[in-house]
Order: sequence, then C-alpha cells, then structure tokens
Amino acid sequence: MFNGKMKALTFSYDDGVTQDIRLIELFNKYGMKATFNINSELLGKEGALIREGVHVNHTKNNPEDLKHIYAGHEVAVHTLTHPNLRLVEEDAEVIRQVEQDRIKLSELCGYEVVGMAYPCGGDCFDERVKKLIRENTGVKYSRTTNSTFDFDLQTDLVEFNPSVYHHVEFDKMIELGKQFLDLKTDKPQIYYVWGHAYEFDIYQNWDKFEAFLEMMSGRDDICYCTNTEALLAGKI
Repeated sequence: MFNGKMKALTFSYDDGVTQDIRLIELFNKYGMKATFNINSELLGKEGALIREGVHVNHTKNNPEDLKHIYAGHEVAVHTLTHPNLRLVEEDAEVIRQVEQDRIKLSELCGYEVVGMAYPCGGDCFDERVKKLIRENTGVKYSRTTNSTFDFDLQTDLVEFNPSVYHHVEFDKMIELGKQFLDLKTDKPQIYYVWGHAYEFDIYQNWDKFEAFLEMMSGRDDICYCTNTEALLAGKI
C-alpha cells in the first residue's frame, strides 16, 4: 500500500532541463510529486535540439540550483553523460556512469539518491547492464521507456516499465487516467507517466497537460508520490 492507499500516481522526467522549473510549478499547484532523472556531468550546459522540425531549448539546470529547484520532489540517476549503457564495453565504465552520478547527485541534493532511468531509450540496456547495476551500485530501481499501458506492480525493479509516455502516447495517457480514476481495487496499483519537460515546448501543450493534472488531482484514494515512494513503498 502507499500511505494506506491502494493507488499511486507518479511521474518521471529526464535530462534535468530548465523546463523542469515550469513543470514543477504545475505539479506543486495540483499536489503532485515527480522524479527527475539527471546527468550530473552535463549540469549547467547550454544546448538545443531539433525535434519534429522544432528548435527547442535543451539547457540543463545549474548544479548549485538542484536542491532548490527539485525540493519536494525526487532526483534520480540518468548516468554522468547519457551514454547507451548497452553499448559501453567496459563493465567498470558502466558502473562509473551510474554510481558516480548517484554519488554526485546525492551530494548536491543532500539525501541518498536511489532511483534511476536508463538513458537513450529503446534498446539501451541488457542483462549484463542490469546485473552490474544490481551488484555494484546503490540504485534500487531503474525505469525503461517500454510502456505497459497498465497499472500492475512489477517484480524486476531494475527493469521497471512505465505505464505510458506522455507525449508519444498523449491520448492513451488521458484514457488511462480516466480508467485509473474509476479503478476500484483491492491490490496496489501504480499509474506511472514519463517524458521530457522540453517536449511541452515542442508540442505547445502545457495547457493540455495541466488539464490532465487537474483531472487527476484531489482524489482521496490516490497517493501522489515520487518514484521511490511508489516503487519502494515499505521496502526502504
């Protein structure tokens, strides 16, 4: 259970970009919590991307601002520099990318970071990578990018699959949200939404996402929590 409730809603956003600040304001407005997955060696770097033909800002937040920006939410590992871990040949480098990011983020935030999201999406990890993380780091869960479209708990937390990718599957996110609100359950269920905050600038749908948050908010039967609070409930 999640603070005495059977349903938990949690969010996960990658890269530690400046758009996280606006997104956190929305989460705070509606009483939501989220986890933000960050590359500590890329903090403070200016950048831009072209996605869907749109030029979008991809500047990372400054390291000294992390504790303030993400207060009340969770910071988690996204590796030091965002490599595809499956393609990293040296085991020691896989471990370094994960564990040193975890240690650095823990120092910056003032608490032990235990969560993670795999960088690069898709085919970005394998059994070797999972084993290295389990046996050589302090990471207790790691999110993939593979949507399940359901709310069931999972046993392999180092390969935790989210419910839905908010922009690629936006209509599905709304549909699942309505199902989750109506859900009556006697077993724990998690609705897990993930994405990147800069995508709101690409699709210009901040207002639509805010409407989703408003729809999901204020329910007595839902625990609004970070990834760690949802996935590790009762385990740490």
